[in-house]
Amino acid sequence: MKILAIESSCDETAAAVVENGRTILSNCVASQVPQHQVYGGVVPEIASRLHLETVYELTDRALLEAGLTRDAIDAIAVTYAPGLIGALLVGVNFAKGAALASNKPLIPVHHLRGHIAANYLASPELEPPFVCLVASGGNTVIVEVADYTEFRILGATRDDAAGESFDKVARKMGMPYPGGASIERSSVGGDPYKYVLPDAKVSGSPMDMSFSGLKTAAINLLHHAEQSGEEIDIPSFCASFSRAVSDILVPRTVEALRQTGCRKLAVAGGVAANAYIRAEFEKQTQALGAKLYLPPRSLCGDNAAMIGAQAYYEYLAGRIADQSLNAFATMPISELRF
Repeated sequence: MKILAIESSCDETAAAVVENGRTILSNCVASQVPQHQVYGGVVPEIASRLHLETVYELTDRALLEAGLTRDAIDAIAVTYAPGLIGALLVGVNFAKGAALASNKPLIPVHHLRGHIAANYLASPELEPPFVCLVASGGNTVIVEVADYTEFRILGATRDDAAGESFDKVARKMGMPYPGGASIERSSVGGDPYKYVLPDAKVSGSPMDMSFSGLKTAAINLLHHAEQSGEEIDIPSFCASFSRAVSDILVPRTVEALRQTGCRKLAVAGGVAANAYIRAEFEKQTQALGAKLYLPPRSLCGDNAAMIGAQAYYEYLAGRIADQSLNAFATMPISELRF
């Protein structure tokens, strides 16, 4: 089954063709990073307008690279939640029009389910059940993947997402957006234990997380140094911040493995591209005797191939939408609204 997938939840317009949920036939991404860098983060109105300008041409390119005509596509998939509402609406309305015009099924896909499914593309042998950490600019959640379309939230951030904390701290240092990549590049050669940063615990919820205190502490440290004329060791500060984020994410995710009895762990989302965090997961899962699945960095960020992969399993579960499909800015991974 060949699925044409559209992704427009934030600042990347993406179109892809995926076969049977496991094989990428094409995966085209148009990044908006240069347009948003001047503002230090994503401007929703600009993102929506750029999606409008790009989605049609990008979809044609995805079909061309897959060597397929529109008639050869079996279904249309689209991200419908969560994300920037204006950006989502561009993709949803484009996909609805494409499905109507071609008389193909329309498959709505939750963005976080798509991130999890990126691991099916990278590791075709991976099958549920397993535990997955999804950590990105807008979401941080630990999920038990009981089946391809059955999810249980084990832990989540109570405030900021891990990726957002990277972005805000990087901006304080004058580094370009996206902050995660900038901090990782600047951490080379740094001492990850030079600066002490907090790890907030959520009382009664050992797998829940909080990043607002970490973000504030890091920004305050930088601000104090600036005010007092103290020189910050930038590589070590960046390495210390990456370690602090890792110290929040890794132990809680490993605890989820222990509590569920799963021996397979997947990691997904933009934060999964961080080298320090990837190395810590490799170390901890090896010590636990668990199998670790990490998508390549090209599939960690937003892309349409991951949406096409999850769409295949949503289709098998009978989850088809009609022309009343709407977009939603927020939605738990376990919920459906169509």
